[in-house]
Amino acid sequence: MPSARSRERLIGLASPVALLIAWEASVHLGWIDPRFFPAPSAIAGSFLRMARSGELWANLSASLVRLFWGCLLGGIPALLLGLAMGLYRPVRAIIEPLVAATYPIPKSAILPLVLLVFGLGEASKIAMVALGVFYPVIINTTAGVLEIDRIHLDVGKNFGASGWQTFRTIALPGAAPLIMAGVKLGVGLGLILIAIAEMIGAQSGIGYMIWNAWQLMSVDTMFVGLIVIAMLGFAFTWALDEIERWLLPWKVCG
Repeated sequence: MPSARSRERLIGLASPVALLIAWEASVHLGWIDPRFFPAPSAIAGSFLRMARSGELWANLSASLVRLFWGCLLGGIPALLLGLAMGLYRPVRAIIEPLVAATYPIPKSAILPLVLLVFGLGEASKIAMVALGVFYPVIINTTAGVLEIDRIHLDVGKNFGASGWQTFRTIALPGAAPLIMAGVKLGVGLGLILIAIAEMIGAQSGIGYMIWNAWQLMSVDTMFVGLIVIAMLGFAFTWALDEIERWLLPWKVCG
């Protein structure tokens, strides 16, 4: 008998496969217009063609590099500020109103401002990802620290723990489950924003590939880009889930 975890993975793989089969059948039966929704087999053909030519890998690597630096530059400050906000009331009193005021602003709406400040080069693409990652991580980290039982912080203080020791041994492990949730949300938002940012002023990347395909009316190529983004989202979620199981075994077991 397969384990519960194996069954869950099997179900997770079966659902997209079933969707693709239904999609393919609907196109062949004439229920879906292939001009707007090409059959998965046609999209797969375009995928293989672009993979062989190297076009797909060049655009994918450009997006992944931007996503990596954006997650790094947005996630690390958000993590440190979130820990400080959770531990120290004055820090929270200063930063929380700024986060609350700026978080609801649609990140895509400030793309023109980001382009004005950072230009059309790599910096603007990385800045958009960093903005997307920053807010989920800082909000979840702060919430995670505030949920830590006060007695743990008091014990650390009674044993003379320094500020760094409190960060490292109490706040960070205690807030880790919500931090991981914030990272997952941030990476997903980063994927959305990198695609949007690459549609303007970029010459490479998955977003550029989708936009260029729209201009050329190459619907197959557009779907290749969309499916690549979906596959990246799935891969990142799976990888972060595995990291979470390794870092937080007590949460998974619970």
